[in-house]
Amino acid sequence: MNYLFLIAAATMISLAVIPIMVRLAPRLGMMDLPDQDRKVHSNPIPRVGGWGIIIGALIPVVTLTEMDQTVLCYLFGSLTLLAFGAMDDKREMGHYTKFIGQIIAVIPMIFFADLYVTSFPFTDYQFPNWLCQAFTMVAMIGVINAINHSDGLDGLAGGEVLISLGAIALISWFTPGGELTITLALAAIGGLVGFLRYNTHPAMVFMGDGGSQFLGFTIGFLAVLITTGEAGEHISKSVVLLLLGLPVVDILIVLKKRAMSGSNIFRATRNHMHHRLLEIGFAHKESVVVIYSIHSFLVCCGIWLVAANDWLITALYLIVCGATYYLLNLAERGNWRPGKTRLFSILSTSLATIEKHQILMHGSRLFLEIAIPGFLIALSIWINDVPRDFGIVAAILAALLALQSFSIYPFQVNTRRVIIYITVVFVIYLSTIDRITWLNPWAIGLEMIFYAMVCVAIFLAIRFSPGRRKEEFKVTSFDYLLLFLIIGALLFAKNPLLFGTFNVNVFVVVLAIILYASELLLVERRERRDFLGGAALITLLVIAVRGFDLIEFNIGLQP
Repeated sequence: MNYLFLIAAATMISLAVIPIMVRLAPRLGMMDLPDQDRKVHSNPIPRVGGWGIIIGALIPVVTLTEMDQTVLCYLFGSLTLLAFGAMDDKREMGHYTKFIGQIIAVIPMIFFADLYVTSFPFTDYQFPNWLCQAFTMVAMIGVINAINHSDGLDGLAGGEVLISLGAIALISWFTPGGELTITLALAAIGGLVGFLRYNTHPAMVFMGDGGSQFLGFTIGFLAVLITTGEAGEHISKSVVLLLLGLPVVDILIVLKKRAMSGSNIFRATRNHMHHRLLEIGFAHKESVVVIYSIHSFLVCCGIWLVAANDWLITALYLIVCGATYYLLNLAERGNWRPGKTRLFSILSTSLATIEKHQILMHGSRLFLEIAIPGFLIALSIWINDVPRDFGIVAAILAALLALQSFSIYPFQVNTRRVIIYITVVFVIYLSTIDRITWLNPWAIGLEMIFYAMVCVAIFLAIRFSPGRRKEEFKVTSFDYLLLFLIIGALLFAKNPLLFGTFNVNVFVVVLAIILYASELLLVERRERRDFLGGAALITLLVIAVRGFDLIEFNIGLQP
């Protein structure tokens, strides 16, 4: 399976669905209103991001996987939580109604897919099935609510789950029988990436109960999946603690504090870790960074200790979480403030500097301004066979682009843009046909790393653009064109559509990534820098020269 294509499809669908739902949110009554007792935002914000996450994640799953009982139960649970979550986002149904929805979502997983915890850490004793099933039910509902309640700051719950899902996918990659786990994890990651474009601080959309419960259900479902069956033989049962990280211990401590104070343990309050960090003086972004850091440390330890002794894993989890909350309690009792400590002062100053000077945005753009032109030129040289008709068209386009570059023929900017897009399509099309001649394992690895870096750079450049507030929810015909291409290829993803050596699925996903990067460079081009236009001209000249057989290259990277 092409996992890069899976993530790209989920991300594109999520990106397209969320703006539509944002426009519908006021009519549907799905607006998150300010509440100074337990919320930190001051303006009404649509809470429909979960629709993008779930639809973006599930469409690729339906298309790419076999519909066995496990997948069907996952789909049923996900859609059930979306339905109950949407009703709660509309009219606040209360905790007991949400519990009913969660129980309905989890029952098929346990009793129809037979997916439940069958063994426990620290003991080889085989507990009765009914007890294992009951434990799995309670644990799943606990994880769903842990993620639901951690959704208190912009990007917090989504970021935590993204880190956990990445770890689960990585572990499954090296574990026998982990293909389904990888597919479900990467599909959810794609849906989340599309959502986080709109949710990082200051957020313009919340995921809502539907989204947060789906994410909790997904990581709980995958945690059970990787610790049972064939995969479970290679993984310690206690590693789930590290992979789920902070949200689990946070909800347990919050429930304990509510019970000790005599209040309703199910009533939401402002005593989660993120609330307490804000109270002692951390800024919104600083609180998220602190929680990300601790959560990432736990998850990374889970990757490193995936097959370690259960006692070691549990001890490490308890020590890290215990130290974290001990220091937090100490800070609260001693009226400590982060600005008084050099380490946190440096953190605060660094974050402010990054934001003020837009380092992430400029760095990402600089990477794209170098990487995409270099990619086009390198690929035009790398291709071993260029048909003559491509050479003729490339020569004509190169002449037009050269005339415009030297102001001899100043045609419209859109015409120049079309020529650059055609250049991108030419190069990727020819390289896809010629792909069989350079599919060396190390070349494939470099290719995947490059595309992943381009995707991250596009995300950061858009996310931190100062003008994004005005353009965020404008979905253009260009976006829909790429979406239709992705969905069209998705329909043939189970059995890749091949024409000789030409793989349509590979062509579409690579084309979508490079076209998006090119679009970003064209829209935000600076007059003093036109690397993409120059690279397009060089690329067209190389294709033209090679199409007329004036120069021959034979760069073979056969396996």
